[in-house]
Amino acid sequence: LPNSLEYEKFSSEFEFTETSDQLKSIYQIENDLSSGQPMDRLLCGDVGFGKTEIAMRAAFIAISSGYQVALVCPKLLLVNQHERNFRKRFVNFEYVIERISRKESESQKKRIKERLKNGEIDILIGTHAIFSSDIVFNKLGLIIIDEEQSFGVEQKEKLKKIKPSCHVLTLSATPIPR
Repeated sequence: LPNSLEYEKFSSEFEFTETSDQLKSIYQIENDLSSGQPMDRLLCGDVGFGKTEIAMRAAFIAISSGYQVALVCPKLLLVNQHERNFRKRFVNFEYVIERISRKESESQKKRIKERLKNGEIDILIGTHAIFSSDIVFNKLGLIIIDEEQSFGVEQKEKLKKIKPSCHVLTLSATPIPR
């Protein structure tokens, strides 16, 4: 893992004790991310069981390796929640976290898109607005999808086209047939 001291520091700042299931998932994702093959992993667990922490660790590994992360949520409420949680969790690190949805003004969106394309944003959290053709990542390495079952087929196809060689981590509180 790149910059393992920073990663250990980040991991140690988690305010709870990891469950054995969380540790197993974290270990598997760490292996996936360092395997040289694109990860496509579904993380299923009830609300409040720590999926977000696992996603944050995956995001940390990706951004500390020089890649950008896209976190896609079906609802504005989840965008707000994830933005709050990610900003709080990453507060002691120099990474740039932004959000994009219908709530930002056109000038804000334009600025975010420029900064994203220039590689100045590490984590972009948003609704399906992230699928917009005018959103260009400089070096996208990980896509985190929250509640995949809420997205339509068209949105999932766009997501696959964004970056076929990208790592994908899907979070779901609802068991979905694969």
